[in-house]
Amino acid sequence: MNADPTESSLPSETGVARAELRVSDLGATVDFYRDVVGLTVRERTETSAALGTAERRLLDLRAAPGAPARGRGEAGLFHLAFLLPSRAALGAALERIEGTWELSGASDHAVSEALYLRDPEGNGVEIYRDTPPETWPRSDGRVGIDTLPLDLEAVRAAHTDRNAAASEESVPPETQLGHVHLEVTDLDAAVGFYRDGIGFGVTHEHGDEAAFLAAGDYHHHLGLNTWQGRREPKREDGRGLVAYEIAVPNAAALEAVAERLADAAGIDIEDGPADGTLAVTDPDGIRVRIAVED
Repeated sequence: MNADPTESSLPSETGVARAELRVSDLGATVDFYRDVVGLTVRERTETSAALGTAERRLLDLRAAPGAPARGRGEAGLFHLAFLLPSRAALGAALERIEGTWELSGASDHAVSEALYLRDPEGNGVEIYRDTPPETWPRSDGRVGIDTLPLDLEAVRAAHTDRNAAASEESVPPETQLGHVHLEVTDLDAAVGFYRDGIGFGVTHEHGDEAAFLAAGDYHHHLGLNTWQGRREPKREDGRGLVAYEIAVPNAAALEAVAERLADAAGIDIEDGPADGTLAVTDPDGIRVRIAVED
């Protein structure tokens, strides 16, 4: 991948707001995100559900029992990453996972501590907490993201106050959707779209197979990789990630995104910024909404 400028054109207050998944078994998927991840069910119908915290909606689920499963060569979601405010909250999440589900991985990334698992539909899920930003390795405008074994005993030990206001059964109210990580077909094309069109800066590269992008000086709001050799864009009607939303702090920031997208060749803006929202589709068929933060 070409070495490109790292500076973000997005305000530092930008973040990932929420994501939408299309699922075959709504009941089992709701149960997983409520009982294992620890989200609160905010709304529920026979065909959809919205989950998050008491303060914000983080995940929308749409039932589609007949929708085709994601193909082996198809681009799409690598994982959704839920950001917790503390190591103690991560310890509570680890207890939920080990009590009711299966942990598929755990890593110390130097910038964060992360637990990995898969939902009932096979979608990747990361639950993580950031380490103090002043300790993040940095060089020449980049962030050093590593992958080392996580000390699970230390994470468990951090969760000691059984009477804490934040329940063991649910995530704290400060929880956010910290980042989205995608499997793409062409890394250069994906980076170009999110850097030149949306306005993220490149913060870290892993050879020619992965790139991490962010607004401001965060380690990453978006991960992109070609590790599994995906060669086909995501099916429009398939299961898995349908869309995710990027929240910008004000109308001026949204207008700037609209202008960058208009200047970037081959990008069609589906909705204009007049109503506070833009919608575009990335090179791999993932719908991206950019909206002024609620």
